[in-house]
Amino acid sequence: MATGPAPSEPEARGRSKMATQEPMAIAMRLRNQLQAVYKMDPLRNEEEVKVKIKDLNEHIVCYLCAGYFIDATTITECLHTFCKSCIVKYLQTSKYCPMCNIKIHETQPLLNLKLDRVMQDIVYKLVPGLQENEDNRIREFYQSRGLDRIVQPTTEESVADCTGLPYTTFDHSKAHYYRYDEHISLCLEKQSSSKDKSKHILQQKYVRCSIRAEVRHLRRVLCHRLNVVPPHVQLLFNNESLPDHMTMKQLYLSRWYGKPAPLILYYSVREKRR
Repeated sequence: MATGPAPSEPEARGRSKMATQEPMAIAMRLRNQLQAVYKMDPLRNEEEVKVKIKDLNEHIVCYLCAGYFIDATTITECLHTFCKSCIVKYLQTSKYCPMCNIKIHETQPLLNLKLDRVMQDIVYKLVPGLQENEDNRIREFYQSRGLDRIVQPTTEESVADCTGLPYTTFDHSKAHYYRYDEHISLCLEKQSSSKDKSKHILQQKYVRCSIRAEVRHLRRVLCHRLNVVPPHVQLLFNNESLPDHMTMKQLYLSRWYGKPAPLILYYSVREKRR
């Protein structure tokens, strides 16, 4: 078998040096390419990027009132966002999105609305003084009517965790789970019957609770106040027994929408059999 002449010692050293330099050359080219991309991307650039607020207005201004979002609320069907008060008032006479005209819901469009807290936080950070002005208006509203206001944790009280996402220092484990929800006023009346009309009467029949509270929660409250067991208590609306899983929001939208507060419910207590 024929073989070529063996490489001389200088040639071998040269080839070995080229082999070690080749990966370094590739790494250098890759680094240069990444630096070029880094400089082209303003979001990755260390230099400050300034954007005029008017360039963002189309994304943070309500289509209905032409003002910045307050209590930003998004339609889940099309993801268009409006002020909460604007879209709720609009949907009293329509069930279509005011921007794209898509049908939100066949009968109850308010069911497909969702508060967009991320969008609202963005608007407050972008528009100077907006959050302070809104807080002052809310404070004046409550003071003029002699009402107490539950104040939520402010943005100054928030810190960042290890992932960089903000969270408040408020300890929710020590508070009620539904404390900062929207609330609904209820009136719990005993269903009239010929027997024992004065028995199992609530001393305080007016209740204010979260719209996420369910019928089963109210039944437990009734059982505690009336000192009876849950199977013996039933909640009714117009003589219709209400399912345990129904929320107060669903109940209001399907049975009491447009009527003045409080929402009137009836309860019945079945006596134990002897």
